Amino acid sequence: MAGRSRVYCLDSWAVLRFLEGSSAAARRVRQAMRLGRPIMSWINVGEVYYTIHRAAGAEEAESTLTLLRPMLALDLVTPERVLAAARIKATHPLAYGDAFAVATAAAHKAVLLTGDPEITGRSVGCRVEDLGR
Repeated sequence: MAGRSRVYCLDSWAVLRFLEGSSAAARRVRQAMRLGRPIMSWINVGEVYYTIHRAAGAEEAESTLTLLRPMLALDLVTPERVLAAARIKATHPLAYGDAFAVATAAAHKAVLLTGDPEITGRSVGCRVEDLGR
């Protein structure tokens, strides 16, 4: 990859660890963010939003979304991405949201940063860096 910087993709697991702040996973996500804006599917942003909404309320979820939007290259949910995620879901025991993270990473030839055990430790169709170790 000489002369070309690595592209990273984040799933909701990675972003939630980043927001928590102090783990090795959070530090790795911060490092990826310093290298450029990681890609993230809007589906996975929605997962972060509802998780925070449930835990801390609507106002916190909205302020978190405002914080994250300029830090991320948000991938629109296109018919092609929906079908790619559906194909991944059909052939792997993953949550549908996880399939969107994998499909997004694969479409952008990005390394998916995650610690989600449904994704790590198996071949899912994109490069994965396990942040849960």
